Amino acid sequence: MHVLVYSATWCRDCREAKRFLDKHQISYSEIDIESTPGAAEELIRHVGKRAIPQFVIDGKWVQPYRPGRGFLYEEMGELFGVGGATTSLHPR
Repeated sequence: MHVLVYSATWCRDCREAKRFLDKHQISYSEIDIESTPGAAEELIRHVGKRAIPQFVIDGKWVQPYRPGRGFLYEEMGELFGVGGATTSLHPR
């Protein structure tokens, strides 16, 4: 499985998404939309807006959070086949 994470250093939900992947030892590559030329435009092309974090899993774009709800632990736990993913790793 190849996981790509579109993120930015200032994004709290991005940090939480990467903590989730790290906790479950899911390897990923990261694209910072602020420092990678063309990354923000690629994000807009696929998602329609600059909404981060975004996962690209084997070519499929997945939004791992919902505005106002934060990171989707249960849904991402099911998607990646990892248990015990229903609680925040760090309080906000």
